Amino acid sequence: MGDKGSKDKGKREQQKKALLTPKEKRKAKNEKKNNSGVIGT
Repeated sequence: MGDKGSKDKGKREQQKKALLTPKEKRKAKNEKKNNSGVIGT
């Protein structure tokens, strides 16, 4: 059951990525990096 859930999550993640343009993707990547950096300190 849990395995199916994780697969579903992956599918949803791919669909989300497909909607983003390369520029938006880069922006999201930078935001993610910044957020993790803040949490790290």
